[in-house]
Amino acid sequence: MLLIPCPCCGEARPEIEFRYGGEAHVARPRDPTSLNDEEWADFLYMRSNPKGIHYERWRHVHGCGRFFNAVRDTVSDRILLTYKAGEARPDPAAVAAAREERR
Repeated sequence: MLLIPCPCCGEARPEIEFRYGGEAHVARPRDPTSLNDEEWADFLYMRSNPKGIHYERWRHVHGCGRFFNAVRDTVSDRILLTYKAGEARPDPAAVAAAREERR
């Protein structure tokens, strides 16, 4: 079981209190009506599926109820960092340091 630290309420809680919300930092099209069907389908369904570092969106449904972002290593399935929704992606050096710390 994952322990996920919620950056909004400051609690590290079991993953059953949270819901996965998809890939983080996916930019919405400025003018969705200008997209053809293939471009719209790509926006809706195509996501990266990296081996290693992945930026994800989560919601603390059985806690504060807020959305936040997490950096997860898909190889080890460990949450490396969490940060509030709307904040910029952590720089790669911070992610690398968190990854080394968790090994």
